[in-house]
Amino acid sequence: MFFNKKCIFAPYYRKIAFMSCILHIETSTEVCSVAVSEDGLAEFKREDFQGPQHAVQLGVFVDEALSFVDSHAMPLDAVAVSCGPGSYTGLRIGVSMAKGICYGRNLPLIGIPTLEVMCVPVLLQQELPEDALLCPMIDARRMEVYAALYDRALNVKREIAADIVDEQSYLNFLEEHPVYFFGNGAAKCREKITHPNAHFIDNIRPLARWMFPLAEKAMSQKNFKDVAYFEPFYLKEFVASVPKKLI
Repeated sequence: MFFNKKCIFAPYYRKIAFMSCILHIETSTEVCSVAVSEDGLAEFKREDFQGPQHAVQLGVFVDEALSFVDSHAMPLDAVAVSCGPGSYTGLRIGVSMAKGICYGRNLPLIGIPTLEVMCVPVLLQQELPEDALLCPMIDARRMEVYAALYDRALNVKREIAADIVDEQSYLNFLEEHPVYFFGNGAAKCREKITHPNAHFIDNIRPLARWMFPLAEKAMSQKNFKDVAYFEPFYLKEFVASVPKKLI
C-alpha cells in the first residue's frame, strides 16, 4: 500500500519491522468484501457491490481467500472483521464467519470499527487541511445516520451516535473546522447541511482492503477480541417487522 508523506499511516508503517498476514472481512453495508494483506500490501481481494448478498457471497469469497493463502504457503496470523455500526444482519454474518475461522485455525480476532474503516480511503486519497474533521456516515433509514467525528489522526472528537440530521446538526464543529462528510448516509444530508465549512466526498464505502493499516496497528498492539464473547457493535437493537402481507 502506497502512503504519501502527509498520510497519517506513513510514520506508523515505517516503525514496523515486520508486518503480518491478515484476512479481512467487511459486511457492514450492502457491499460484501474480503481481502488478504501481507506486510501491509494487498495480496488478494474480492468485492461484491450488487448486494446485500452476504449470506451467499461471503462464504465463497472466504473459501477463495483461504485457498489463496494456503496455496501460497502464507502463514495467516489473524482475522480482522469490520464490527459496526451498520446492517444488523450483515454484521452478524461477517462476525460469525470471522469467529469460525479463528476457532478453526486457532487465530486471534481483530475488530475494526466500521466508521474508522471508512476514514482510511479519505486519509489516503484526499489533501485535507490540518484542522479538518472527518465525519463518516452510514445510512440508518429516513433522515437518521450512524456517524462519528475524527481528526486527521483518527482521534475521536465525537463518539459514534445515531443522528437525526437537520440544519443544526454538527453546527458546533462546523463553526470551528472544515468537516468532510462521506459514506452512504452523507448523500441524503447535502440539502440539510449547508454550512460553508461542510464538504462532501462521494463514493466512499467500507471495504476490506481499507482495513489493512488499522488491523496492522491492532496486531502490533496485540489488541485482540475474545473470540467466544465478541459481538458486533449494533448501536441500536434489532427490531423485527411484520411483512405487510401478514398485516
